[in-house]
Amino acid sequence: MTNPRTALIVDDERDIRELLVLTLGRMGLRVDTAADVGEARAQLAANRYDLCFTDMRLPDGSGQSIIELIAEKYPETPVAMITAHGNVDAAVDALKAGAFDFVSKPVDLSVLRRLVQNALRLGEERRAQATEDHSSAGRLLGESPVMQALRATITKVARSQAPVYISGESGVGKELVARLIHEQGPRASGPFVPVNCGAIPTELMESEFFGHRKGSFTGASGDKEGLFQTANGGTLFLDEVAELPLHMQVKLLRVIQEKSVRPIGANAEAPVDVRILSATHKNLAQLVEDGRFRHDLFYRINVIELVVPPLRERRADIPALAQAVLERLAAELGEPAPAIDPDAMARLVEYPFPGNVRELENILERALALSDGTGISVDDLRLPNLREPNESAHDPLAAVVGRPAFVTGQQPAVPADLPDYIERMERDVIVKALEECRYNKTRAAAKLGITFRALRYKLKKLGID
Repeated sequence: MTNPRTALIVDDERDIRELLVLTLGRMGLRVDTAADVGEARAQLAANRYDLCFTDMRLPDGSGQSIIELIAEKYPETPVAMITAHGNVDAAVDALKAGAFDFVSKPVDLSVLRRLVQNALRLGEERRAQATEDHSSAGRLLGESPVMQALRATITKVARSQAPVYISGESGVGKELVARLIHEQGPRASGPFVPVNCGAIPTELMESEFFGHRKGSFTGASGDKEGLFQTANGGTLFLDEVAELPLHMQVKLLRVIQEKSVRPIGANAEAPVDVRILSATHKNLAQLVEDGRFRHDLFYRINVIELVVPPLRERRADIPALAQAVLERLAAELGEPAPAIDPDAMARLVEYPFPGNVRELENILERALALSDGTGISVDDLRLPNLREPNESAHDPLAAVVGRPAFVTGQQPAVPADLPDYIERMERDVIVKALEECRYNKTRAAAKLGITFRALRYKLKKLGID
């Protein structure tokens, strides 16, 4: 027979304690109670609990001190704050201190039951993490102090339901951080829905986020769920949130506050249970000062800020990262991973990586294609500061793909997505070479000035049959 789940209720109001004891008891939990901080400390020292609820104001102190105590000494026990209705500041302080959620007085029993279920699931996941590493934690590689601190912070914020704002330069891995927060939290079994806010046309944003009903506008041939409904019970990751136009910022703020959405053409709102994570490479605080981002939305999504460091600030991690990337790329080709020459590794460690981890991956992807298979050399890396001024003259592929527009007298257009733009150009050049060589890959590789192995890699990467 398994032992029943246990909970500790800390509140000086007898009616609240009795209500929670009755509700949690019906859910199969064994419940202990405490009327003040001192009694709660004694109960925590003597027993292990699967869940704790604490009031904000207690006769001999604050519930905040209980949350901090549990976060420090009993991290496997989820704790939730009971607050007075509308006391947002206290709820935010509790979330920052380590509470996973809060419930307002008067207590809504349906909200309470859902919160208890999330807490118990979170507790199970924390205990599983205590005995083995989380399955995806290894993807956030690096043993530098800043990365160890980042992983520790992710573990802490994952236990709460608070919105998290992830800041950092392009290419540092903000989406990976968001996925780890989701996977290590109580919503891990729910969906993780990432959305690039800058990639959705303005006129389609409301439909994409909130859904629509059949016939609500021209082209609405059927009902469609929005991103919030798709992420219900899980996490919605708003990447490049700074790209949201002001009218959508207003609508997003209301959904976050009300926890409900109204699809286009619907007569009523539908409740949604979604945790919001957001990210951008831009300075969101500066955009608020400039009037380009609403300050109320900024403070709503920025309850907890998590800064992801650029690669140049953790150079000691580059060797391990580079080796891991090479092993992954080689595995995709079904080949053993080549070693990186010491000189090449030294160059990588010295390079500033303005594109961060994403740029490291692109550099090694290219180096793997250009290498002779025995190892990655300095020449294979082709870092910008290693290229000779006239090198493109000896590299037909680079000469075509990388030729600046001003050479032909044209005004260069700024692409919306540089990696996709370059990939499209590279695809066009390779297809053209294949057509001219009647799809003889050996001749096409020679025409492009690359090895047959490099061409085969690019064909697979670009999906060219």
